[in-house]
Amino acid sequence: MDTEHFDNRPIGVFDSGYGGLTVARALQKRLPEESILYFGDSARCPYGPRDQTEVDGFVQQICTWLVGRDVKMIVIACNTATAAGLAHAQENFSVPVVGVVEPGARAAAHTTLNRRVGVIATKGTVDSNAYSDAIRHIDAGITVFSTATPRFVEIAEMGLKLSDGPIEDYMADTTKVYIRPEFEDIARQYLEPLRRCDIDTLVLGCTHYPLLKALIGGVVGRKVTLVNSADETARDVDHILRRRRAHARSGNVPVHSFFTTADDVEEFRRFGGRVLARPMDVVAHVDLPAL
Repeated sequence: MDTEHFDNRPIGVFDSGYGGLTVARALQKRLPEESILYFGDSARCPYGPRDQTEVDGFVQQICTWLVGRDVKMIVIACNTATAAGLAHAQENFSVPVVGVVEPGARAAAHTTLNRRVGVIATKGTVDSNAYSDAIRHIDAGITVFSTATPRFVEIAEMGLKLSDGPIEDYMADTTKVYIRPEFEDIARQYLEPLRRCDIDTLVLGCTHYPLLKALIGGVVGRKVTLVNSADETARDVDHILRRRRAHARSGNVPVHSFFTTADDVEEFRRFGGRVLARPMDVVAHVDLPAL
């Protein structure tokens, strides 16, 4: 890479709450010199049950806010928001805007051997057919089985709170999410029908779901490969920055800033830090006008 070309501006990342922090974490791991500006719209979470047009409005509003803070590109780190508003945002804004559906779909299409892929996601993402369309666009011979699993968002966030522990836990290699026995019962109800479809690949189609990887993997079994779109999205961001010669300067000391519409900023800092597996330093509240 030509070191005379660089861009130290932050990458904007947003989600309806904590879940997109799994994408921010993957970006921090792959691109440690890049600054990240994260926006969690917790006051309007969850997006999954909402109308697609309403969610699209949220996407355009948040992208406008991020562009106003001079980000160099935007990652929609929410599957529901990607399905509802990615194309519109790409038309509206001059900076590159990427979502999490296409990278996850591509990984699933390249991973499956028997061409039977499962997708678990929120109702909004499943109803949009975003994953099935994206996967079959890559390989029309793949059969996609999609199931809405909305309670997994609730379980992930409840599990984070139940597992609250000392500050050392922030630095754990894997996020600690406490799993109650009743969580396992819910997971089996959701996942057993997919397992019986003989899938060999399962897309975690919500950015909260990697927090439940152990629970989900335990139900579907070791023969099923779980696809986490966070790592695939981070790879795409790296490639886009490389093509545009827009990486941060070598040796750049990154700044990671976090903003939330949640009223309880300290709770967002505390539990968001558990998702990131490192403490959040700068967290601030933002009010967005009602649409």
